[in-house]
Amino acid sequence: MIRKRGERSAEPFSSDKLCATLRGLAWGLSGTLDPTAVAREATDGACDGLRSDELGTLVAQLCAARAHLHPDYARLGGRVEMAQLHKATPARFTDAVRAQRACTVGGRTRPLVTAAFAALAEEHGAALDAALCGDRDFDFDFFGVRTLLKGYLLRGEGKAPMERPQHMYMRVALALHGAAGGVDDVVQAYHDMSRRLYSHASPTLFHAGTPLQQLSSCFLLGTYKDSVDGIYDTLKQCALISKTAGGIGLAVSDIRARGSYIEGTQGQSNGLVPMLRVFNDTARYIDQGGGRRRGALAVYIEPWHADICDVLDMKRPQGAEELRARDLFYALWIPDLFMRRVHDDGDWALFCPDECPGLAGVHGDAFVQLYEKYEREGRAKFAMRARELWSRILETQMETGGPYMLYKDACNAKSNHQHLGTIRCSNLCTEIVQYTDEGEVAVCNLGSLCLPSFVRADAAGGFDYGALHGAAKRLAVALDRVIDVNYYPVEEARASNRRHRPVGIGVQGLADVFAELSHAYDSEAARALNRNIFETIQHAALEASCEAARARGPYETYAGSPASQGRLQCDLWGEGAAPRFGRWDWAALRAAIAEHGLRNSLLTAPMPTASTAQIAGNTESFEPATSNVYVRRVLSGEFLVVNPRLVRALEAEGMWPAVRPALLQAGGSLRDVEGVSEHTKAVFRTVWEMKQRPIIDMAADRGAFIDQSQSLNVFMGDATAEKLTALHMHVWKKGLKGTYYLHSRAPREAVQFALIGENAARAAPAEEAACESCSA
Repeated sequence: MIRKRGERSAEPFSSDKLCATLRGLAWGLSGTLDPTAVAREATDGACDGLRSDELGTLVAQLCAARAHLHPDYARLGGRVEMAQLHKATPARFTDAVRAQRACTVGGRTRPLVTAAFAALAEEHGAALDAALCGDRDFDFDFFGVRTLLKGYLLRGEGKAPMERPQHMYMRVALALHGAAGGVDDVVQAYHDMSRRLYSHASPTLFHAGTPLQQLSSCFLLGTYKDSVDGIYDTLKQCALISKTAGGIGLAVSDIRARGSYIEGTQGQSNGLVPMLRVFNDTARYIDQGGGRRRGALAVYIEPWHADICDVLDMKRPQGAEELRARDLFYALWIPDLFMRRVHDDGDWALFCPDECPGLAGVHGDAFVQLYEKYEREGRAKFAMRARELWSRILETQMETGGPYMLYKDACNAKSNHQHLGTIRCSNLCTEIVQYTDEGEVAVCNLGSLCLPSFVRADAAGGFDYGALHGAAKRLAVALDRVIDVNYYPVEEARASNRRHRPVGIGVQGLADVFAELSHAYDSEAARALNRNIFETIQHAALEASCEAARARGPYETYAGSPASQGRLQCDLWGEGAAPRFGRWDWAALRAAIAEHGLRNSLLTAPMPTASTAQIAGNTESFEPATSNVYVRRVLSGEFLVVNPRLVRALEAEGMWPAVRPALLQAGGSLRDVEGVSEHTKAVFRTVWEMKQRPIIDMAADRGAFIDQSQSLNVFMGDATAEKLTALHMHVWKKGLKGTYYLHSRAPREAVQFALIGENAARAAPAEEAACESCSA
């Protein structure tokens, strides 16, 4: 017997009725799906007295468990889950908002949205309800629905969801555009998100319209005062930012080294290690969004700091516990002088910033002159071969995946913030590069364009650049709106964001675009498409920002910036950048910027998109696929998933059912699978089967169109110091601003799948946690 939701009555379980329901939900999906088999498994697994919603959850999981047979099973499972959600929530947006305002928790009224937001919903209710397209909720697969339910949809008593995905998109659109624009702007923004043209970052999706409307992803700050007051003021800022789900990049190169003299107490400093342990414990205690996840903080240090070796060891699994702070992330802010010393096998001096002040605050030739002055004066704490320190860095990378490697001079020389002063750090995921000082905490608001949505058969070359240009312009406007409606956890963040008005546009699904157009990721055709896509995005974002400046004036610190002098990002990359342009009228745009200025100091910053890409069913950011077969982990268990675009390609060749066992046995690689065409193997090569050089070259190609930076992961099977040195030197010489994680995999750790009948199990190394702060 099955009990209906919220009722005591029960009815007999009917396998035939369930099978008919599944067939009804399978519209538009592969004809190879077998709803009868799912219904049979549900019959075997259902117990007497099961509630109807529990049955729905069971059926959705059974569908997802068959996703390795065909990815459309995951889509069917998503539809089952969504049907359950639709039964539990109101259909109309305005009814959902009223319920959210009346939400009670523990017998007390706890409104999930603000009164002002609810008033806007009432004012425009008829138009918003009419615009809502509820059927689009059934386009998510099981894993996208699970991601939405876990952390994105507003929840009430007992964590019951109180909105649908379409309500979430309308909530975000209304919160951003409702007060300043008309209802047409709200509806347009809703359709852009609902049709998956772009996505806002996770904090915006979490918090838009809520009482704590903290919509920003990334915060950058530093410990500029080397004193108890200065350090603990910075610690408080980090706690307040982490409390509202912001990811943090922290520059610490101004803090004196271990053993340095302290005039006030006439003692010696304990250096960076004990200070960073305090920040580590604070990040653990002040979590993001009240229990959503631990605080996330990346520490940036320059390699001339005398405590550099101690800091490199702080993430390592072995060693004395009092010298470790493993919940922090570590990054190097590397001047070119160090890379030249490594290249030339020169010596490297390590200094205390208290005894040799000013090194963190200069870059380029000014840094070289000051560093070499201190070196000549014998002020170094000690010296070592540059390659010895480099070996320590690579050893730590191979063991922990970090530190991130950011190049101080490239980040400064190619920044539209360079006239403000020296930039001292990046963010948690290495894509944000902004100026900070004692009075400013840099902030960035992120969103990503869903590139597969612009693959269209009727467009020249199969990709609609005009539609991408329009969507990128609208996303730039939406991100600029975030600056005005945002809640800022510290006043220094408000000051910085409103003075410079930076935003960060990224992408998701670039590898999917290549696959759908049948281009190998490292092919010349893909490389040209990559350049054209990022040229389009940068041109569109600049055009939108220029139009906004014409209407409302340029941002406060525009005067003196490179852009105000006619130098755009491509110009800051040198003479080699100019030939990359050609799809858009840059001369006209330059003339317009010269006349009206820009509303935003920075516009593009391709970030990780793990969570939002999973919702949309896209690959992450611009990354190649790491496998064609992988595990999706949700609270209810682990599910084996196959790349749906590969399945469609193999179905077109009539190969999918025959190839499936061999593909699973090969761990998701087609390389040694017989019967598959060489072209298909090339298109669906995993990142472990590619050389890194063309991937880095492609990153450099797009770099001229990225005015902040990009979260560029490095993938290297069986990494060695020699291979890593060659890779990092290539990155540095290409002028890239840095790299993110090192993902290494020894041959013995290759992903393996063991097949038992229709079931598959996986043994693989632990995965990195997705960065929900940056995910856009």
